[in-house]
Amino acid sequence: MPVEFLGIAATNDGSETTARSGAAFDKEYTLRLARAHEDHGWDRVLFAYGSGSPDPAPAAAYIASRLERLQILLAHRPNVSYPTFAAKTFATLDQLSEGRLAVHFITGGNDHEQAREGDTLTKDERYARTREYIGIVKRAWTDREPFDHEGRYYRFHDFVSDVFPVQQPRPDVSFGGSSPAAYAAGGAEADVYCLWGEPLEKTAEQIDAVKAAALAAGRTDVPRIQVAFRPIIAPTEELAWEKAYRTVGAIKERRGGIRARQQRNGVLEAAAPQNTGSQRLLAIAEAGERYDRALWTPTAAATGGAGNSNALVGTPETVARALLDYYDLGVDILSARGYDLLDDAVDFGRYVIPLVREEVAKRDAARADPRPRQPLAAVRG
Repeated sequence: MPVEFLGIAATNDGSETTARSGAAFDKEYTLRLARAHEDHGWDRVLFAYGSGSPDPAPAAAYIASRLERLQILLAHRPNVSYPTFAAKTFATLDQLSEGRLAVHFITGGNDHEQAREGDTLTKDERYARTREYIGIVKRAWTDREPFDHEGRYYRFHDFVSDVFPVQQPRPDVSFGGSSPAAYAAGGAEADVYCLWGEPLEKTAEQIDAVKAAALAAGRTDVPRIQVAFRPIIAPTEELAWEKAYRTVGAIKERRGGIRARQQRNGVLEAAAPQNTGSQRLLAIAEAGERYDRALWTPTAAATGGAGNSNALVGTPETVARALLDYYDLGVDILSARGYDLLDDAVDFGRYVIPLVREEVAKRDAARADPRPRQPLAAVRG
């Protein structure tokens, strides 16, 4: 099966290791970073969402109007707009990008962060709302006749859109989460199910849970699987590990400075994450630092399990082999984001992506080859 690579479409140069050098929306940097992905073999970039961050939809439109090939994954929280309005926004962006859009629906795993924009539902209620929301958006993308909706969270009558996506029947929907409620909602509605990088054994367990949820929802297919990592690569193993330890040190220093400023300003953040995914990352980090071929957990521990934070450390060859281990589990979308966003996107595109694509092509060709294999002794003899 083909493999895809997803990067990040940040709107400034800040990261967990470095404070941004300019405004939250740096138009020139946003374009430079997106172009670096397009020029170095990436398939798609994610426009992420945060309560106080620049709006990802116009940022995505800006990039779509200036680049020709790079595909877009737009993050969206259902609490910020009505689903009929959102469906029109997405369809318009798919038209603008000439069919390069997918939408990632974020339920929200932190009550404090959700409340910043007026969302006071419980986590399970948010998952139920997201499932209803996605169903409405899908119908608005595909129905050419007016329809009514009477649901738990949304009610409207006689709606029909006058703008439809280029992609037929509709753009892909992606979804993430690691709780039973997440598996149920995403298993029912997602075309792509997104996971954070965990050890191979635990990733396999999550894939099985997603497949079971899809079957329980009555689907005859299952979502494609995406897994996200923070690659730390260098020309030698020794240099890669030196870089990894420097990275963790920078994360801790920057995080300590942010906490100090928050305390001075009277801002209190929850000490422990509420979402299951982050809790899993911290539990994995507590159980051990290194797993499988290259997975390293101190980056996750240093950020408090914040989002995509487990690293893959090593040479490009080592990291490529580690990614192929996940491919062999059934993962066909590999998400990667370095700590120096621009330079790491270039390096990963130059040195890792070609290795993975080459090996995947060999494996696909071998599977497609119907010729019987000769015993090794016969070949030698």
